Amino acid sequence: MDQIDRKIINMLEQNARASLKELSAACYISSPAIAARIAKLEKAGIITGYHASVNFEKLDYHVKAFIQIQLEPRQKGEFYPFVKTVPNIIECNCVTGDYSELMEVVFESTAALDNFINDLQSRFGKTSTQIVFSTSVDHRGITFQNVDDLSADDLKDDAHH
Repeated sequence: MDQIDRKIINMLEQNARASLKELSAACYISSPAIAARIAKLEKAGIITGYHASVNFEKLDYHVKAFIQIQLEPRQKGEFYPFVKTVPNIIECNCVTGDYSELMEVVFESTAALDNFINDLQSRFGKTSTQIVFSTSVDHRGITFQNVDDLSADDLKDDAHH
């Protein structure tokens, strides 16, 4: 990956709908060259998809929380298929520490969250929940530094390597 690829990734993470024309102008290379680079990044598994960013509160999901759960290794065979079916779970990670799984969830109300936690506890065991008051940094990608400061000559040098 060179500076042009990094600049393309930065721009797509800021706006997944950035046009080839916009990317081309910012990177000082042709639209077909941009398209080829994006295809290469996708094929390499660096770009894994394009997503809309949704404001859950505007959809009446006013409660965001993190739920930790203690699982026995034997429970994972039942737990993983279960969490994949729950649309309120927006992320689930296997983690180190006292709890083996960490889920980020959104619900319409604390009552709905409480019902979900009760279901989790009856199926799988001990949980610990933190309700989010505010979010200072929302989900974001990695932003490569110093690519916005590059000149057309710097980027053209990368394009020829």
